[in-house]
Amino acid sequence: MRKVLFVCLSLSSWVTSSQAQEIEGVDTDSLGGYGNVYQELCAVCHGERLEGAAQGTPLIGDLKHGESLEAIMGNIADGFPDKGMPPWSGSMSEMDIKNLAMFIAETRAGLSYEDFNYDTEFKVPEGTIETEHHAFRFDVLIDDLDAQPFSIAPLPDGSLLLTEKKFGLRVISANGEKSPYIEGTPEAYDDTWILTVKQEWGYGWLLDVKPHPNYEENGWIYLQFGDRCSDCNTLSRATKSPVSLNKVVRARIRDGQWVDEEVIWQGDIEHYGNVPDIGAGGRLTFDDKGHVFFGVGIGIDNHTGIQDLGLPWGKVHRVHDDGRVPVDNPFAGVEGALKSIWTYGHRSQQGLEYNVERQQLWATEHGPRGGDEVNLLEKGKNYGWPLYSKGQNYDGTRVDYGKKLGIEFDLADIQQPVVDLTPSPAVSSFVFYDGPDFPAWQGNLLIGSLKARSLERVVLEGDKWVHREMLFNGVARVRDIEVDNAGRLYVLFEHNSGSQIVRLAPVSETLDISAVD
Repeated sequence: MRKVLFVCLSLSSWVTSSQAQEIEGVDTDSLGGYGNVYQELCAVCHGERLEGAAQGTPLIGDLKHGESLEAIMGNIADGFPDKGMPPWSGSMSEMDIKNLAMFIAETRAGLSYEDFNYDTEFKVPEGTIETEHHAFRFDVLIDDLDAQPFSIAPLPDGSLLLTEKKFGLRVISANGEKSPYIEGTPEAYDDTWILTVKQEWGYGWLLDVKPHPNYEENGWIYLQFGDRCSDCNTLSRATKSPVSLNKVVRARIRDGQWVDEEVIWQGDIEHYGNVPDIGAGGRLTFDDKGHVFFGVGIGIDNHTGIQDLGLPWGKVHRVHDDGRVPVDNPFAGVEGALKSIWTYGHRSQQGLEYNVERQQLWATEHGPRGGDEVNLLEKGKNYGWPLYSKGQNYDGTRVDYGKKLGIEFDLADIQQPVVDLTPSPAVSSFVFYDGPDFPAWQGNLLIGSLKARSLERVVLEGDKWVHREMLFNGVARVRDIEVDNAGRLYVLFEHNSGSQIVRLAPVSETLDISAVD
């Protein structure tokens, strides 16, 4: 009975018609209707499923006139009158053309907003996967994990820390054995609910976990989680529902116990919000100068407070590894600003990594419909949400909350993504690869996705991407990616049948997992 009451109160307090925007996406046909527009205007020539028809070319496979969203938009707007396709710019608005192009791009990529692939058939591929430079195979380390994991983190002895969002923190040994849940960690809550978007929502989840860079000397492990409370602030009392906000602590693991816990960062209790922890962001990382960075996603809806430097939502924060606020943080001297803020204007940060060689902080971020991003995070910069996005709202309208919020801005002051991931694959975590197994990938970004169930390689020259390669897709939702101290590359797959940790092993190597030290 308690769980049913919690679901009803939470839905009434947060999910309105404009806010029912699942953090990765929703059914575009039920909201925007652009699948229906395609059927009415385009299917007669291009086929009901983009397969082509007698009087028109297919829209699947290679497109002669360009495959980007911008190219498809241009083709719709200008048409090909000499081939019988009229220009639609005279009868459709620019936004309608963009939404129709988005539908075509999503359909081409197989990114249906009706299914998030939690239950799509999942079997780790056997045999060799060939890529441009290397071949690899999947070696399963462990395959009976909870359906909702979040983070893996290598330890020096070859084991991995693992957070299961609703249940706790484990250690996975180098030979694939899982420990009981570590006792004494912050509480995790499993009273979740599922909306029509087929995804679990809840409050009070464990999120990212990382060992300190000097873990072998100090034993510190950092944990970010949704700190949940009820009847604890104005919002929770008004809605009679729980609220939560990201919190960062550190502790040590001793004899299966979480001990010596210290709070590294905690927001004001009045800033705890009622957006479920699926929008919390929740990643953290370290630089080589004694700082820890962590992301905090949206808070009470998908736009309020994100541009406000006095509120924690939609920000990446930086503190010393003991929680002190650095005096050189960009807003440390700004009256009314939270001194821990490093960058702002974020929606939901899904990956956060500091590249020591480049001395740069990078992040992946969920946009709305379209608009997933890979960003270089520069000190004090504004990344635009909810004033601007290359994507659009799920009902097909333009992202333009500045008018509602009374914020005027110059687009030149908004930092643009290094990689625009449109249509959205539901980008997840990433790493800068550094290891001996795949030398041609050295320094490349390896970026996971949830909906597309993929791992993509991105080559950078300076701060620009110059090449992208899909290493695999359509396997399972990639929740996290890590490289251990020996250079082994691990992927955390999440699936309702049981999540798995899998190593991408070069085919030249014969791996006996049971013999790994």
